[in-house]
Amino acid sequence: MGMYKYIRNAWKQPKENLGSIWKERLILWRKEPVTVRIERPTRLDRARSLGYKAKQGFVIVRQRVIRGGRQRPQIRKGRRSKHYRRRKIVGLSYQSVAEQRAAKKYVNCEVLNSYYVAKDGRYFWYEVILVDKAHPQVLSDPNLKWIAEKKHTGRVFRGLTAAGKRSRGILTHKGKGAEKMRPSLRANLRRSK
Repeated sequence: MGMYKYIRNAWKQPKENLGSIWKERLILWRKEPVTVRIERPTRLDRARSLGYKAKQGFVIVRQRVIRGGRQRPQIRKGRRSKHYRRRKIVGLSYQSVAEQRAAKKYVNCEVLNSYYVAKDGRYFWYEVILVDKAHPQVLSDPNLKWIAEKKHTGRVFRGLTAAGKRSRGILTHKGKGAEKMRPSLRANLRRSK
């Protein structure tokens, strides 16, 4: 078994496998700012599989997202009572929200991908892989220079990352079938009956 496979197995059940390190990390991360740039990925296997390389031009950011459904702002103007409600906005997953917040903080970078790191009763933590579009190392890499093209600008805000596509119902897991789940999960279910 290679090194990455051991790391992957340890992260399948992090609370049990990582023991006291897990608790200590969460205590430390709660005290940190919402967006933290880190030196190296916490889950090296996951980062590598999503396109991370240990070279200049790559930035890893740990983003904290508060749990609980987001509501629309409170209604201040008059309406009939039927339309006087505040529903949850559930269009985006926590992961895509984390990606967008990291992208807003690092304006010169483009989001490549992200992955789950931890959660507790109050927060979710995701690590976001960002790429500096203007860095010479990135521009000279034939497999990576596509991200510097103008048409890929702001891809996280257009739902073009893996998490964004999953929120839009385009990207499905291998177990759920190869076809995309659009226009929505419910509509697709109705169609298949």
